[in-house]
Amino acid sequence: MRTRVLTLLVLGAAAAALGCSTIPEGRSAVDSVTVASAGSIPADDVQDRLATTASSKFLGLFRGVFFDYEVFDPAILQRDLARVERYYRGHGFLEAHARAGRVLRISPNHVRVEIVVDEGPPTVVRTVRVDGLEGLPDAVVASARAAASTALPAGARFDEDAYAKAKTAISRALTDNGYAYAAVMTDAQADLAGHAVDYVFTAKPGPHAVLGPVTFVRAADTSPGAKKPDDEEPIEEAAMRRALDLSPGDPYSTAAIDAATQALLDLEVLSSVQIVPTFSDPPSPVVPLVVKVSPSKLRQWRLGGGFEFDEIKTELHGLVGWEHHDFLGDLRDLRIDFKPGVVLYPLRVDYFNGGITNPLPEERLRLQFRQPGFLEARTNLFAQPEGNVFPMLVTPDPDPSLPVLGYGELKGALGVDRRFGKHVLVRVSQNFQSEFPFAYTSIPLAQDTPPVILSYPQLVTTLDLRDDPVRTHSGFYASNDLSVAGGAFGGSATDVRVQPEVRGYVPIGKHVTFAARGSMGFLFASNYGDYVQHFLYPPTSPSGASNERLDRAVDRDIEIVYFRGFFSGGPSSNRGYPLRGIAPHGVVPFLSPVTLQAQQQSSQQSFSCIPGTPKYDASKCSIPIGGFTLWEASAEVRFDVSGPLGVALFCDMGDVAPGQAQLRFNYLHLSCGSGARYDTPVGAIRLDLAYRLPGLQVLGNLTPAQAAIEGTQPLFLGVPLALAFGIGETF
Repeated sequence: MRTRVLTLLVLGAAAAALGCSTIPEGRSAVDSVTVASAGSIPADDVQDRLATTASSKFLGLFRGVFFDYEVFDPAILQRDLARVERYYRGHGFLEAHARAGRVLRISPNHVRVEIVVDEGPPTVVRTVRVDGLEGLPDAVVASARAAASTALPAGARFDEDAYAKAKTAISRALTDNGYAYAAVMTDAQADLAGHAVDYVFTAKPGPHAVLGPVTFVRAADTSPGAKKPDDEEPIEEAAMRRALDLSPGDPYSTAAIDAATQALLDLEVLSSVQIVPTFSDPPSPVVPLVVKVSPSKLRQWRLGGGFEFDEIKTELHGLVGWEHHDFLGDLRDLRIDFKPGVVLYPLRVDYFNGGITNPLPEERLRLQFRQPGFLEARTNLFAQPEGNVFPMLVTPDPDPSLPVLGYGELKGALGVDRRFGKHVLVRVSQNFQSEFPFAYTSIPLAQDTPPVILSYPQLVTTLDLRDDPVRTHSGFYASNDLSVAGGAFGGSATDVRVQPEVRGYVPIGKHVTFAARGSMGFLFASNYGDYVQHFLYPPTSPSGASNERLDRAVDRDIEIVYFRGFFSGGPSSNRGYPLRGIAPHGVVPFLSPVTLQAQQQSSQQSFSCIPGTPKYDASKCSIPIGGFTLWEASAEVRFDVSGPLGVALFCDMGDVAPGQAQLRFNYLHLSCGSGARYDTPVGAIRLDLAYRLPGLQVLGNLTPAQAAIEGTQPLFLGVPLALAFGIGETF
């Protein structure tokens, strides 16, 4: 053993020696660079522009290992000081001066550099004027002036970037309204004594223009191994023209061109799209368009797999997928995904005793068909049938010797969606869902569980103003999900369900992002939910059935809530709780095999699933059911560390209440933690560890009835921790 340790140490030392760099003789390595100022401009923004940088650390600990030292150069530092002054002056501090406050020698060949900036008073916007708009329609004039005042509000600090954006916004206000040749000249007069700046923009609209002929061409691909034009798969130009929805004679509009670009990308058959106007000299009132496209593969297979390992279950699955983006022509899209898997029951986090005694097979099969240009150019018809088989595992402490409830699920959606511009998407569909319960094991269920049939139209709207939907650094996102079940649409449930959500992203540094999310959900039911709202504790049915056996009406009531109600907790919501962990809990015979066993026993000596009795064990008998009102809030700070690596600090909170329109903001369920990120082409692979903060789960004391409805949450390594693993950011 000692020999092996020595061998490892020698090998490690040799690897470190091979990866170490040295400092040139007579030079000094830079250990750190700091920028000190009044703090009006983030120091990180300034440091990112310096040529004098700190030496990188391997694993964040060791300098000179696998990374070369950054060597201090006084001449480069002097040029950096000029860069700093230029940056400050470009952001409103016209009298800023930078100086090297100190170059501290911390060892014979290591230094720390500190740059001190005297900002001086800021220069602010005093007036903004737009000339050259005479003779244009009033709406166009108002749009151009509003664009200028929005980009450069009075009293805001002078900023070169805002100045450039104002010029672009004025030009865009003209080109969006037919003035394709519009040009904008700029002038700014700075009053140094008054610390103010006056802007004058002079517009030259040019003639009002309409669109001319539209020509499609393939963009040249010069990458190694690229297909030759003769080898490329043909793409139906008629279908692309229909999605483009731009015709000769239409008024010229950059907004319409942007929307057409997005519509072509939404076809999912083009890897890139560029629409180029053909301008003439002298200006012509007719502007032809050239659409440059790069086709992608029309058919492809996908193979993969994944796993889930949490407080509820351990699951392994594969993935086989096939898609055709020109199925039967006309750019119809067909996608088939099959995900076979197995639940390694009862193995899970914090439970390894006995190993895997009862593997539970599961599968999910989903088809997606999409017809572009349905009824009109930008409307798409879609159909999404699917069939699934899965075990209903809801408790972190099941008895593996008892039956497991499973469901065979048939569901589907038929509807249309349409994008408006680049940022708004509306989706309308009719949905059907049927849930058929069965016993997963040879041990039968103790009572019949009724099937659930759901039928509901659904309206989903989204507004997406994010800079990048996968790697978001700034922007805003809002959505709303509204559905109405039952009534004329049939099915087991009659209700109205609505859930709005908003997300915001603010850059607080070049490599740091603050993200926040908030959501509410309201479910208003008219033919179910009475038991969940009023009879969870003690578990007595509204019809007066005994505690030992809840009647069939109660079973139906709970089962519908489970498929239509709200839950919180898990990798995509509150990461301090297991999946569905935040929800009203109760004793549910058809979902809890322990309860079934207790009801079949002639004696209740071993334990009881009746709250209030001496041997009642909520951890074994009480499981999440679902609720009628939800609120959630999350805040997260994301740091880009190095290359694809990143970390995040976060806090999540929220609640699911049993009552309708029952917002309980004293039920915080607050959990905070940190996580690691590894960026991939499909999104970040993330692992989060969250801690449920004591005293901040529910504010105030709970009665026994309230505590029973809250349920008992699982522990990880004996503490209130939870692990969350996923692909893609939480929001």
